[in-house]
Amino acid sequence: MNFPAIMNLPKILDKRGNLSFFEYPSQLPFEIVRTYWIYDVPGGEVRGSHAFKEQQEFIIALSGSFDVILNDGEKEYRFSLNRSYYGLYVPKMYWRKLENFSTNSLALIVSDKPYSENDYIRDFNQFKKMRNEI
Repeated sequence: MNFPAIMNLPKILDKRGNLSFFEYPSQLPFEIVRTYWIYDVPGGEVRGSHAFKEQQEFIIALSGSFDVILNDGEKEYRFSLNRSYYGLYVPKMYWRKLENFSTNSLALIVSDKPYSENDYIRDFNQFKKMRNEI
């Protein structure tokens, strides 16, 4: 999978509370190596603003809502995440930023690589140049 995509997750309905999950390979196109979450984001703040050379991610709004803005070097895509039963697959080499966090929002991110500063591209112009070389 080389394009960003909203992926619906299983939703098991129960009067005691619903349950959703994701697994590799039935829902995710990669094995999970790293998990992290973003929370307590002050109003108006933006997270991300970088791309990864190799890392793929899957992003879910476990609580609240936020927008994920992706850029492929030419076009921008906006995804609003606000349900815990779907998430956004983000392939490598997409510039990403998260914004418009609602109060008490919780973003869960899983990826296929361990943290490596060397995998980050933090300059948008450098990203566009690298993306055009692909």
